[in-house]
Amino acid sequence: MPVISVVANLVRGALIGVAEVIPGVSGGTIALIVGIYRTVIDAIADAVLAFRQLLGLSEGRPSGSACVRTLRGLPWQLLIPVGIGMVAAVVLGARFIEPLLEEYPIQMRALFFGLVLAGIWVPAHMVRRRGGWSVKYLLLALVAAIIVFVITGLPPAVVDDPSPIVVALAAAVAVCALVLPGVSGSFLLLSLGLYEPTLQAVNERDLVYLGAFAVGAIVGLGSFVTLLTWLLNHRAAVTLAVLTGLMIGSLRALWPWQTDDRDLLAPTQAVGSAVVAMLIGMAVVAVLLVVERRLGLSEEQESSHVEPS
Repeated sequence: MPVISVVANLVRGALIGVAEVIPGVSGGTIALIVGIYRTVIDAIADAVLAFRQLLGLSEGRPSGSACVRTLRGLPWQLLIPVGIGMVAAVVLGARFIEPLLEEYPIQMRALFFGLVLAGIWVPAHMVRRRGGWSVKYLLLALVAAIIVFVITGLPPAVVDDPSPIVVALAAAVAVCALVLPGVSGSFLLLSLGLYEPTLQAVNERDLVYLGAFAVGAIVGLGSFVTLLTWLLNHRAAVTLAVLTGLMIGSLRALWPWQTDDRDLLAPTQAVGSAVVAMLIGMAVVAVLLVVERRLGLSEEQESSHVEPS
């Protein structure tokens, strides 16, 4: 495997991991921007299938050989470096990004506002390539945007010493954002009051908390990704239109000027630096898209096997 591909996949994973640490930014959004969204979704779906085959839930009886065949077919050359990059970014991000968010909240939100704003082009362009934006698609995107706009306006909750069951349930919901562009897993954790406890558990290596979180995440991801894969395979344009709306609505969570209770404010402080940060975020997306095309994995190739809806 070329070294440049390994490095590129490590960077992709790191970007996704950083996104999962920052409230308001979806790892699925970054995966879509860097051109590995469908590959990751299909790989997760195949891993779920392998687990079902091992337990006999897919073909009527347990089959270790079928499970092994399915697992061997996964794109490990991409998944391993992406996974390493993600884990490293989550661990380091929990320690270093949180202080930046506290010290420079306006600039950091502006940076990722620009990143997500520019990234909307990716699913919107995919819809255009599948016949264009009809009135139905526009309405679906609008409804999705409104729903996320309302959700991201809910004030954050506070939960002290959550039980493992609560942690697992919260993880099952939040992990869906890992594969759903426009919805941030860390933002959902913040809304549920478990963002700070989760960061603390990562930093302190709380194995009980992290174990409960992992169980919930596996169950939630396994259940959701099957539905998402079917939608992308059979209702691609509709699904991409909804994903576009989700990303548009999520911009509310990243508006640089807002209160701790998520009330939006007019631009009054650090306007110049916020605009610069926003432009940097947009430029990052442009660079990522150019690099992806030069590496030979554009969004058209990424979705080339998807049936039109």
